[in-house]
Order: sequence, then C-alpha cells, then structure tokens
Amino acid sequence: MDEAQLIKGIQQGDHKSFQILVETYQRMVVNTCLGIVHNQADAEDLAQDVFLEIFRTAEKFRGDSKLSTWLYRIATNRSLNLIRNNKRKRFFQSIEETFTGGRNRSSEISENRADQPDQNMADQQRSDLLHRAIDRLPEKQRIAFTLNKYEELPYQQIAEIMEISLASVESLIHRAKKNLQEQLLDCYKRKCV
Repeated sequence: MDEAQLIKGIQQGDHKSFQILVETYQRMVVNTCLGIVHNQADAEDLAQDVFLEIFRTAEKFRGDSKLSTWLYRIATNRSLNLIRNNKRKRFFQSIEETFTGGRNRSSEISENRADQPDQNMADQQRSDLLHRAIDRLPEKQRIAFTLNKYEELPYQQIAEIMEISLASVESLIHRAKKNLQEQLLDCYKRKCV
C-alpha cells in the first residue's frame, strides 16, 4: 500500500490503514520524540498522541510533502510542547518551594543507579551531560541537530519539516555543533564528569 492509498484509507476511517501507518512509522516517531525529550516513557506517550492526531486530522493532509515529513513535524511540535509545559511546571514548583520552604517537593531518586557498575554510571553521566547540553541549545538549533544526528535525516527533509530553507538548516546545524562543542569543552575543563 503506497502513501496515497494509506492516507486515503485513514481519511475514510479504515482501521487497517491506520494500523499499517502505526506499524510502519511507530519506531521513527518514538525515536524522534526521544531525541528531543530524552525520556522513553514520554516519547512513547507522545508517539501515541501523534498517531491520534494523524487519525483525527488526516483529512487535512494535502500531500504537499511526504507522509513521514508530516509525522516528523507533528512529533517535533508535540515534543517541544511537552518541554515547554514541563519548564512552566518547574517554574511554578520553584515558586511554590520558595514560599513553602521546599516542604512540598517530592524526591526523584533513581532506584536503578545504585545497582549499576561504575562504567555504566560514567557512561550515563556523559549521556546526561550531552542531553543537558543539547537541551540548552536554542530551539531551532536543537530541532535541526536532533533530526539530523538522532534521526539521520538529510538536510533537505529537515528543511521541509521545519519549513525553512536548506541554507538555514545548514547554518542551524553548524551553530548547534559549535555551541555543543563549546559547552562540552567548558564542562570538561571544569571537570563536570
């Protein structure tokens, strides 16, 4: 079944077509979300939201771009919305802690870390450091970098997803790499890891 038939089936409410869509693109959507939010459970939840949105809004798909481009765009937007909402939530929690003296704060201690060998811990720390550095990139740099490095998308497809020029994508990825290099170099000089 080609993309046109698949979309037409979904637009007509065909559950078999929707199932084929999910089976074909689920890994791609989850990985896209994971590359942005860095949390497997959140990425899987976001992927479900993406597919539900596709099912509800399939009639809006005009076919101007590939189906995968549309999915990447929705997955990216949903992921960024989650990050924004989490930042807003943390902001209000910090205000609440200021007024309550931190009495309402819940502890977030990972149970798995105590059981991991030293090497896994060091690897996890380096991974966390990289994710934090990526998260500090400006939004457009973060999106372009994530789609290119985590999803291995070509610049042209990233340009379509982000609705910007190819030159802009090249510039964003170049600046993202430079910013990451500076952040990580600075951190290693300060011995963050």
